[in-house]
Amino acid sequence: METMKQIAVVMILLNISYGQFSRSQSVDIDEPHTYTPPKHYFQTSSFDEAELEDDAAKNPLDRGPYFDISASRNVTALVGNTAYLNCRVRNLGNRTVSWIRHRDLHLLTVGKATYTSDQRYQSVHNPQLDDWSLKVLYPQQRDSGVYECQISTTPPVGYSMMLSVVEPITTVIGGPDLYIDTGSTVNLTCIVRHLPEPPPLIQWTHNEQEINYDSPRGGVSVITEKGDITTSYLLIQRAKSTDSGKYTCLPSTANPMTVNVHVLNGEHPAAIQGSKGLHGSTVLTLVLMVLLIVAFPVR
Repeated sequence: METMKQIAVVMILLNISYGQFSRSQSVDIDEPHTYTPPKHYFQTSSFDEAELEDDAAKNPLDRGPYFDISASRNVTALVGNTAYLNCRVRNLGNRTVSWIRHRDLHLLTVGKATYTSDQRYQSVHNPQLDDWSLKVLYPQQRDSGVYECQISTTPPVGYSMMLSVVEPITTVIGGPDLYIDTGSTVNLTCIVRHLPEPPPLIQWTHNEQEINYDSPRGGVSVITEKGDITTSYLLIQRAKSTDSGKYTCLPSTANPMTVNVHVLNGEHPAAIQGSKGLHGSTVLTLVLMVLLIVAFPVR
């Protein structure tokens, strides 16, 4: 009986010792995982400061090539006038710049070399500004579309631009013929559309002679309103027969447009047109009669 008590005491002592050992082991294992440093530790550690210094050193000099996107992505050019798509690349290093046409994924230029049979496409490099421009000679409306400036990184990175080639349209309202009563005011309105910027100058001519607004005739003036659509008004007061003739609107950066002005002395335009129609009909009748006589001669 005494022996059993001794065995029980030994087992209790062993359990207590094992529990203390287990507790000490769990503290050693769990403590590092459950410990959370103060928030300021991450802000002031020397490791984080060194990492920030490395990032500062890499920006921008060591960040690799990148695009300067301050310029507009949209370029508008006139038909036949050289167009430039400007691509500004920073930190190019030993990489190359290429231009690709999105419509058919055609490679146009690589570096300074042209890689297409269409020699209208050329690469222009300005090392002072880090510019790699695509020059398009004699652009046509079919050349409109998206073009991509691409850097030969791995993978390549690109910057897309939209080229719009427009043909300006000049119209004179009411043309090609205008009929004005004697003594009334002639108001010729010339409208110019599809220009990237308003034309610097719009001239008017009368029978191919530039109009002199300070002439003794007087009463002739012009008003021009410039904008996305430019409009020029030629006003001629107290119209008379000598004001009849061909008037041409001549924008400096667009096609001219001509209108014929007829100053009438009480004659109605329909009568003029009718007389012209009658004259044409008479000529046709005479031609038919001659043909009949030749085909069926009188015997």
